Amino acid sequence: MDLMTHSFDFLLPTTLPTAAVESNGAATPAGSSNYALVILNQSLPRVTPLIWEHARIRVCADGGANRLYDDMPQLFPNDDLHAVRRKYKPDAIKGDMDSVRDDVVHFYKDLGTTIVDASHDQDTTDLHKCVLYIHNNIPDLQNSNLCILVVGALGGRFDHELGNINVLYNFSTVRLILLNDDCLIQLLPCTHRHEIHIDSHFKGQHCGLAPVGMPSRNTTTTGLQWNLSNTEMKFGGLVSTSNIVRENVVTVHSDADLIWTMAIKKK
Repeated sequence: MDLMTHSFDFLLPTTLPTAAVESNGAATPAGSSNYALVILNQSLPRVTPLIWEHARIRVCADGGANRLYDDMPQLFPNDDLHAVRRKYKPDAIKGDMDSVRDDVVHFYKDLGTTIVDASHDQDTTDLHKCVLYIHNNIPDLQNSNLCILVVGALGGRFDHELGNINVLYNFSTVRLILLNDDCLIQLLPCTHRHEIHIDSHFKGQHCGLAPVGMPSRNTTTTGLQWNLSNTEMKFGGLVSTSNIVRENVVTVHSDADLIWTMAIKKK
């Protein structure tokens, strides 16, 4: 079975760029990390500007554009509000278009943002639509090792959170991470063994593993306070919650897809 490695470099401490921009309003990438960014309609985490600088493509899901427009300037309280909004212009806004404000649509459209009205599709979530947009705009996405980072995916309505977790399963061959200021969530597909590299700079206190959708008859881990050894996990039985990362590398091997979640250290 092939090994899949995971790291969270986008969480490493760094000096965030100031929002002051050149006269053309262009943002200069701060690195070559292989990320895409999707913004949903919840509060933006503090790490959003850093992810933005490294992202190859940035997409707002419907009302996520409101969050970008309203919340991003709050992360740069000492900079000019209009300069911040011009700099952080998404490549696209896609969704049902039932939440994004007209003034926000017009603002970004005038700056060159692509607006994609997908209201005809009521069978998929806005996040699902945005992942498809990235898939269609980055050739060979599944083999590119691109990681799609989704901010605003946690908090708010629980049915929305369930829908976002479901998207992890819809695109199980794509690296997708849901995150907010407190934690991150990703899928560990059973088609691979997993090696999770964790830096002490961002490691929070707790972590967890859970089989969502079907039980795991056999899960083995290393690197945790309470490791699993050929352990069965299922809802209504054992689920590994409130576990603790003890090593810089955590390994996971399971016969079922698992959700990995980890707290993020607050600065």
